[in-house]
Amino acid sequence: AAFPGLRVRALPADLGCDQGLRLVAEAGRGLREAGDPQRLLLINNAGSLGNISKTFSDFSEPDEVNSYLNLNVTSALCLTASVLKAFPAQPGFSRLVVNISSLCALKPFKSWSLYCTGKAARDMMFQVLAAEEPDVRVLNYAPGPLDTSMQEEARSLSADPEVRQAFIHLKESGQLIDCDVSARKLLDLLVANAFESGAHVDFYDP
Repeated sequence: AAFPGLRVRALPADLGCDQGLRLVAEAGRGLREAGDPQRLLLINNAGSLGNISKTFSDFSEPDEVNSYLNLNVTSALCLTASVLKAFPAQPGFSRLVVNISSLCALKPFKSWSLYCTGKAARDMMFQVLAAEEPDVRVLNYAPGPLDTSMQEEARSLSADPEVRQAFIHLKESGQLIDCDVSARKLLDLLVANAFESGAHVDFYDP
């Protein structure tokens, strides 16, 4: 409404399955054929917390782990690869890929085995992209503890009492970050464009 010339297309898709990934990849190719863009910005934000009511030793069923990794790791790799193929490098065309990361990519949180594993894998995956494709700018951005429904899950479902209490304290002390504030920090980083490609940058970093 604020920008009548801006075209917005919502595309619901389950990125945890092959059909959903193909749907999004085909949509990307369609956008490429529809115009002559000067810039590509892909933000990989899709993901899930996983079952945080279990500890490491509770994950003995491969199907549960594989299902989590399909959505949180495999889809990010395949979707990004498909989009970059649909929008190949060419003179005057900039490509920027953002991975929404987390402190959990760097630090272990007890009872968060799946989430920490997925975030760490994604950080390294996008570091490899940065090394392989110097013309693609890549950023792993950790948005900080956002005030979202995921935080509600963290406060109520974390199996580890210390982790659960830490998130309760963040909420009660007003330390959770508004999503708009963190999004603005991300935009400022992208506009400044001073980060090393593939770097992990946290909301709290100066």
